[in-house]
Amino acid sequence: MTTALERFLIYLAAERGLSVNYQLSNRQALEALISWLNGHCGIASPEAVTRRHLTEYLARRKSDGLSNATIRLGIISIKIFFRWLTVRKWIPGDPADGLRTPRLDAGLPQTLSQQEVEHLLASFEPRTPLDFRDLAVLELLYASGLRISELANATLDELSFEEGIIRVTGKGGKTRLVPVGKVALRVIQDWLDNGRPKLVRPRTGNHIFLSVRGGRLTTQRLWQIVKARAADAGLDVHPHLLRHSFATHLLSGGADLRVIQEMLGHANIATTQIYTHVDQRRLKEIHAKFHPRA
Repeated sequence: MTTALERFLIYLAAERGLSVNYQLSNRQALEALISWLNGHCGIASPEAVTRRHLTEYLARRKSDGLSNATIRLGIISIKIFFRWLTVRKWIPGDPADGLRTPRLDAGLPQTLSQQEVEHLLASFEPRTPLDFRDLAVLELLYASGLRISELANATLDELSFEEGIIRVTGKGGKTRLVPVGKVALRVIQDWLDNGRPKLVRPRTGNHIFLSVRGGRLTTQRLWQIVKARAADAGLDVHPHLLRHSFATHLLSGGADLRVIQEMLGHANIATTQIYTHVDQRRLKEIHAKFHPRA
């Protein structure tokens, strides 16, 4: 198992070019699994692992009090690892095929946990112009909660590095100012320095993000980019999910609902109030876990 893990990590680094943080996240998750398999089941070889072993391991993690977000990331690492072993004929079949990730409450907007967002953003290190572009796209979507159409139409003159804001035109032609975090600004600057100049063509406009032909990225292409990069990280993410996560994490951090409404560009605060239900769920979980009479 240890030999298989080391070769898998070499594959992530050498063939996939994934970041050190991403490799570390997978190492930690898989070393925990290997330790449990060895200590509780006496298993030292990957071909001896069955679906039942993995199910029991995940049930144990749940009973140990780990959050659904942490368990979900662990399942992602397990699935990628055993799929890699199967493709390379190390094992005859994939025991992780069909493992289910913990489900979120129905009726509430789906969001990523902060751990999952960090996992996504750390999943690749930019080497090519498209790498720099795609990382900047992900960072800006999460940092500012933009709609995908707003990001597609964003231009260089609308982004102020000095003030740390971007001016966007949303639904109904309404313009608003949205803060952009320091990390996202740094990643965008890297794209402007190391990626965008290599995609510029004679008729290129002043849009922040460009296609391989030097034109404006369409919303459809941006959707594909987000889905593909997330899939490489073992996640199922679409652009609006990053917008939901942006709002939920702001509210969880103590931001005022009216401020979130302004940043999202919602005409009616009732649209924004859905995020209070998400946060109330979190508050109930904390109360149930820590209150002596919960």
